[in-house]
Amino acid sequence: MTGYEMFWPMVAHAVLVFILYALLGWRRRVLVKAGRIQSSQFRENHATDEPAESLVVRNSLANQFELPLLFHACCIVLYTTQADNLPAVILAWIFIVTRYAHAFVHVTSNDMRYRSPLFALGFVALAGMWVWLGIWLALS
Repeated sequence: MTGYEMFWPMVAHAVLVFILYALLGWRRRVLVKAGRIQSSQFRENHATDEPAESLVVRNSLANQFELPLLFHACCIVLYTTQADNLPAVILAWIFIVTRYAHAFVHVTSNDMRYRSPLFALGFVALAGMWVWLGIWLALS
């Protein structure tokens, strides 16, 4: 390992956030052009005013700043404590893959039959990262 493997999942998550921002802008632009909403309505960001096509993207984007905050914090601590070895990196990639899949389902079908298990798998992977960190710190 080169020592920077823990940062690639973090970069991949940042890419996902940028993709969602671009998708949100595109969907909102389409809705404004179609006359379904006024651009001024986005100023206040009231969910009741926003059509479902862009609201699901906005909600998915908001999700990227909830549980992933714990992910980024854990990645940094894993790196600084030198606990960023293969098990930690694998768990990090599992978390990121589930974030991409969860976001895809969220902005397309929004089907909870798929979204919930993807969220749960990512949650377990992230919990595993924190457990790994705890074990590492306890045994160091």
